[in-house]
Amino acid sequence: MPPQRRAGLTIRPTEARHTHHTSLVAGQPATGIEESPTLPDPTDDLLSDAAEAPDAHEPAESLGEAVAAASASQAALQAAQLSTMFADTGTLATAIPGYRPRASQLKMAEAVANAIGQNDTVIVEAGTGTGKTFAYLVPAMLWGGKVILSTGTKNLQDQLFLRDIPTVRHALNVPVSVSLLKGRANYVCHYHLERAQANGRLASKQDAAWLRDIGNFAKATATGDKAELASVPENAPVWQMVTSTRDNCLGSECPNYKECFVMRARKEAQQADVVVVNHHLFFADVVLRDTGMAELLPAANTVIFDEAHQLPETATLFFGETLSTSQLLELARDTVAEGLSHARDAVDWVALGAPLERAARDLRLAFGRDNVRMAMGQIDADPRTAEPFYETLDALEEALSGFVEALESQAERAETLEQCHRRAVELANRLEVWRDDRVAATPAPAAVASGEPAAEGDAETAAPPAPAQSGPDTVRWVEVFSHTVQLHRTPLSIAPIFTRQREGQPRAWVFTSATLSVKGNFAHYAAQLGLNKDQSLTLPSPFDYAKQGLLYVPRDMPPPNSPQFTEAVVEKALPLIEAAGGRTFLLCTTLRAVQKASDMLYDLFAARGINLPLLVQGQASRTELLDRFRQLGNAVLVGSQSFWEGVDVRGEALSLVIIDKLPFAPPDDPVLAARMEVLQKKGLSPFAVHQLPHAVITLKQGAGRLIRSESDRGVLAICDTRLVEKPYGRQIWQSLPPFTRTREAETVVRFLESLRKPADEAGTNAWPGAEAGGEGRVDDERVDEGRVDEGRGGEERGGEA
Repeated sequence: MPPQRRAGLTIRPTEARHTHHTSLVAGQPATGIEESPTLPDPTDDLLSDAAEAPDAHEPAESLGEAVAAASASQAALQAAQLSTMFADTGTLATAIPGYRPRASQLKMAEAVANAIGQNDTVIVEAGTGTGKTFAYLVPAMLWGGKVILSTGTKNLQDQLFLRDIPTVRHALNVPVSVSLLKGRANYVCHYHLERAQANGRLASKQDAAWLRDIGNFAKATATGDKAELASVPENAPVWQMVTSTRDNCLGSECPNYKECFVMRARKEAQQADVVVVNHHLFFADVVLRDTGMAELLPAANTVIFDEAHQLPETATLFFGETLSTSQLLELARDTVAEGLSHARDAVDWVALGAPLERAARDLRLAFGRDNVRMAMGQIDADPRTAEPFYETLDALEEALSGFVEALESQAERAETLEQCHRRAVELANRLEVWRDDRVAATPAPAAVASGEPAAEGDAETAAPPAPAQSGPDTVRWVEVFSHTVQLHRTPLSIAPIFTRQREGQPRAWVFTSATLSVKGNFAHYAAQLGLNKDQSLTLPSPFDYAKQGLLYVPRDMPPPNSPQFTEAVVEKALPLIEAAGGRTFLLCTTLRAVQKASDMLYDLFAARGINLPLLVQGQASRTELLDRFRQLGNAVLVGSQSFWEGVDVRGEALSLVIIDKLPFAPPDDPVLAARMEVLQKKGLSPFAVHQLPHAVITLKQGAGRLIRSESDRGVLAICDTRLVEKPYGRQIWQSLPPFTRTREAETVVRFLESLRKPADEAGTNAWPGAEAGGEGRVDDERVDEGRVDEGRGGEERGGEA
């Protein structure tokens, strides 16, 4: 078992702590697992000697020097251990069939071990194929003490818990207990399930069938994790009826508290050595601790963030504050249901909830049909929006106040009604705080409807709208969806907040992804989180990108903000799709472009008799679309942001990735606009400091969908000529994998056609005409510099790709 770290020294935990294994499936007893002896730690004797009490007359400096020497010796011994473990005849190779040693993997393991030993921070950009999962799991299991391992996606969370951690644990022969912890929306709630079954109000027969399945599942499962119930889709509406939220959870007052799946999972997490969570849950816990609520996660010695490029956005979401009309509608519905159950004759419950429901819906209607994101300055600048917005907001505040007052007299009738009253008070306070934050806002241009941002085609020169003047540290804005409105207050910088959290207790912090830097520079990423950019490490991918792939930027493209741009993208893409025999991702920066491109492809396929399956985002869930794409083997998938990362398609099913535009965030985004204004006031270039680095990291994610293994080959086509025509273009393509590059469509077609031939005919580098070119040109030249991209895929017996 990994020794616990205290005050910089290594202390072996008691044997009693490791008399059991926890199950790989939370809540189920482990079976068939033999106890494994703890690995001998050669540093114990050394550290014990260093930790002995000094002579009373010995200078304090001598003790400090001794501890420093012991620490250095410990690091050297750990490095030696790691070198042995990751060798071609070492611990991992012996236990894991097909394991291949990788120099970059060992370097990362050493960096993680050093951070653990020093209670320090390290940022590691590890290219696809490095094997970073094993690189951080090995030192974490040996020396990390209590470890929280956080991922950006539930898919990786499940992969780590079900496959990677058991593999490493078996190889190291250590009895590390592991817990998988998800957000409460992933667990069946007995109380809400019983209420849904008693209510009987379901939208369809399908919902009724799913509810029966969930009821049977709840009786048999040990975990309550909805991911285990394959017969009910994870996005089925019925799940909202049978799971809890922080707002409507009754906590210890719940009659089903002892059987609660959420509490059971949390208890296991408190007892486990390694807790696997996702970023949303991690930051939810941070926020709860900030507000004095009970902790979801136990204190840890080591925190590891995989898919760490997602952290700034996730942290911003949780460190801000949001009030939505859906919360108010849910409150009204819950109150009516509980009132009818516990105090039917006391109040006309339907009449009590009606004004609040009406006011919440009226607030949505104030914005018409458009889905928009608007800063308060934008709202105030347009009387046609401002007048109905403030009128309905006043009505909502009045309705909520009346709701709180009426509910107060009935709250004592049942704990569930008291809980509804508490929710109402909290939401009323949140609305009051949001409104009191108002200061006269500077007029701003009208918001652009969701879809193609007006200035997206030339984001580096577009003037941002004036943000809401919501104080020096936050911005207030409104987000409008089809059926709901969200009132946001967002911090302009999360760095001070996150820094306070990290400084609360000495521990190791590891941040890793394949997309954290711009040409090896971590300044942008580190600044967002308040990290030291110098505590970083860049590890290249072992893939031979120059032989495995081709980067293509087509000629004669219109500007990205041209109305004809998407049409031009499809025209350039069609011959490539035919040459590749399908096997294509077309990744767009907006949903509007997805719709337009897919409509054009449907028509062109039909007109030209092209018999290729066309899959479009929105037709089914992302998981279903990806499964179909892999199974078909010749499909074309058109998607937006959700397909730019976290997608792993290896082998011949994917040979062509087409990206329509450089993914600059639209400058009319309220939070971005406010941050840009702050940078301008500091005399900095918002484009150079924020927009460009963000676009590079996002583009690296999209580019990383192409080459997922050492045997993959394909073409990355980027249809945005700013990559070669703008001065900043070099900085972008030098951050991409070092593919051979060309602008000639014929070269690309020949290469794609060669991939469809037997390997002995195609050769190892079969694209005539793609040869090294002059410095600074993106025309048939090979790039020596380049960073590799992130992806999420399976373990290639040496670490995840």
